[in-house]
Amino acid sequence: MPLRPALAAAAAGAAALLLAVVAPASADPNETVTVDPTGRVAADGTVTLSGTYRCTGGTGPVFVSSTVGQDSSTVRYGIGGTKAVCDGAAHTWVNTGKVEKGRLSPGASHVEATVMELRPEGGLPLPYFHAQQQQEVTLRQG
Repeated sequence: MPLRPALAAAAAGAAALLLAVVAPASADPNETVTVDPTGRVAADGTVTLSGTYRCTGGTGPVFVSSTVGQDSSTVRYGIGGTKAVCDGAAHTWVNTGKVEKGRLSPGASHVEATVMELRPEGGLPLPYFHAQQQQEVTLRQG
């Protein structure tokens, strides 16, 4: 087998294995993440997003990450990552990040928030997803 198809086959196999390992067998209905309906974008490109989360059973470091995009573009910008506590209680999260000036403007936006844990599996930290939410929000100047 030529090298390029062999590498492609190996990569596809690794991706399938990773999906099988990181996808939770069943989502816990008590684990949630929400996104507030409004966020802020400053003139210098600083974006602030917020919401709430609840998770349980964290054995490794857990974070609430968020991305934002606008219009029909497939481009999403990562906005911060807040350390989370998985104790079953409701907590707030606020993520702030800076994108290149002018890339985002006040108005309709699409935000995705994820509660993700890095679980130690066989000596490697692998991602485990506790909760995810996608929502349309309004970015306001600020």
